Amino acid sequence: MSQGGFSAFAELVHAEGANRMAVQEPLVCRGRGPAAFHATSTLLRAVFAGLTWDVHEVVADGDLVVAHATMSGRQVGTFFSYDERGAVRTAFPSTGRRFSVTQTHWWRLADGVVYEHWANRDDLALGLQLGWVRPSLRYAARMALAMTAARRAESRNGGPLPGGHRP
Repeated sequence: MSQGGFSAFAELVHAEGANRMAVQEPLVCRGRGPAAFHATSTLLRAVFAGLTWDVHEVVADGDLVVAHATMSGRQVGTFFSYDERGAVRTAFPSTGRRFSVTQTHWWRLADGVVYEHWANRDDLALGLQLGWVRPSLRYAARMALAMTAARRAESRNGGPLPGGHRP
């Protein structure tokens, strides 16, 4: 996720692999297979510099693998959440702040590769560390401006923004 190209995802993700966490990501991330997983990776790397996962424990049981990890990085781009149609729901402009949050990632394997992924993330800690939660008045104004820019870009494009693009 932090540095692999498409070929790495093609080796590790089943052609029908699904990322359950992509429901609030752009439509390009919601598909199946390596391309959708790579799109999520590209999106995260565009928003967070120095993105890493420090893996603490990994447990495997049959076709299920679970990892407890800490995700760290620095926000350098606008992070968007998307609605069910793929339209921008919320915009979080870059704060330049660093973060470090714990997560668990769950993978179901098929034919030795990832068939399904889901996670438990501490999004509240992420929002607090990046200043998204209880934003200052200045940051709330920046959020509103970023949303306006996203809506205008969606209007010009005739629909939701493609993954990884920032207005």
